[in-house]
Amino acid sequence: MEHRYTRPRGGGRARGGRFPRPYWARGGPVPAGPAWRPSLFLAVFVLVGTAFTARGQPDRMPLDLCARLLLLAGPALLLWRHRHPVVCVFGVQATLLAYFALGYSYGPVFLTAAVAVFNAIVSGHRRAAWWAVGTLWAGHLVIAHWLYRWLPPPHDRAAPWAQELVAAALAVALCAAAEVVRVRREQWAGRAAERAAARKRRENEERMRIARELHDVLAHSISVINVQAGVGLALLDSDPEQARTALTTIKAASKEALGEVRQVLDTLRAPGAAPRTPAPGLDRLPELVEQAASAGLTVEVVREGEPAALPPGTDLAAFRIVQEALTNVVRHSGSRTARVVLGYAPGRLDLRVGDAGPATGDGAGGSGNGLVGMRERAAALGGTIEAGPRPDGGFGVHAALPLTAERLTTDHGPDTDHAPDAVPDHELDAEPDHEPDAEPDHGPDTDHGPDDRTQNQKRETS
Repeated sequence: MEHRYTRPRGGGRARGGRFPRPYWARGGPVPAGPAWRPSLFLAVFVLVGTAFTARGQPDRMPLDLCARLLLLAGPALLLWRHRHPVVCVFGVQATLLAYFALGYSYGPVFLTAAVAVFNAIVSGHRRAAWWAVGTLWAGHLVIAHWLYRWLPPPHDRAAPWAQELVAAALAVALCAAAEVVRVRREQWAGRAAERAAARKRRENEERMRIARELHDVLAHSISVINVQAGVGLALLDSDPEQARTALTTIKAASKEALGEVRQVLDTLRAPGAAPRTPAPGLDRLPELVEQAASAGLTVEVVREGEPAALPPGTDLAAFRIVQEALTNVVRHSGSRTARVVLGYAPGRLDLRVGDAGPATGDGAGGSGNGLVGMRERAAALGGTIEAGPRPDGGFGVHAALPLTAERLTTDHGPDTDHAPDAVPDHELDAEPDHEPDAEPDHGPDTDHGPDDRTQNQKRETS
């Protein structure tokens, strides 16, 4: 995932009053392509600084055209330090060795090597950078303590060993600092990738939630409409009054379906806005019974145990499971009776929906989408669901839903906003880690198998 910083208009500061971190301190890929501005600045600084320091080294060779070309060769190679960091670091070390071998004066020319080494390590080419540093130091050691007799300037003397030790210490310190930056940058990039994965997972969960809502609403309402339309057509001539009743049922079912679809679409148009109407729950169970009766299905509702107040997510899931189960009876069963049992146990709600059968057609028990949706709703709450043929020839659905408001999770998920070292979102140009209407905890539920696409309970009420 690519992260870019966009400079705000009218000033150089980022949002929040902070300047953006340089590329090597941010997560994401290293910028590719020539970076001519820093290289141009470094080239000017090296040329001017070396000319200034050469005045205090009269025993070294004067700066001629060859020296200036070598001084410019390093910054020129740095133009491709992002695209070819290994070639750049070894090329810069080679130009420096040539510069020292020709006996030119010391100066800020070492900055070119420092930038190349730092960039190579931060880019992940640690071994190449360390080899380049070792090669440069060893090459300078050989030139300054052995080959100086045959190299310019004439009558040169060996360099002091203290100078070599100081140069080695500075090189090690530079590499150590680059290693720290590289590790930190990898950590920031990993957190950014985790946030992107969490955001993607939440988007998928929201998409599945909307798909389940639309399926449950449309499947139930259209099934009722289909049955009533058939009744109306059959009785249009022989019993106009009964046909009128069927049309009235169709109107009511379609109005209800349009209202619920509109509610789902409103959540898409205005994320975070409170729903205009409360989410359906078991208090609307009589409406389901009435709609099923209009479709020719007699539903018996039995309550066992002491009724308890249900959390909103559990209430919605229970209503949708009963709705889908009754829809499947209307569409796929030859039975004209169904039984719904609401069992209130301590900390748990048991739902049992069954019919006497027999099944009609190939879709006994319902299509795969409806059963999968019921399993997802139960799994999102930490519950379980079983659906299948019964020994008496009918089809049964048994769901066990916990009455706790918290979703069962095994971890906090990859959302790392609570981490003390997390990179601010404005510097990664990433979107917020959670939607306004979502709960921050979206860890994956690993207690249930591949069909358990976890969903936040509170989001079920939107």
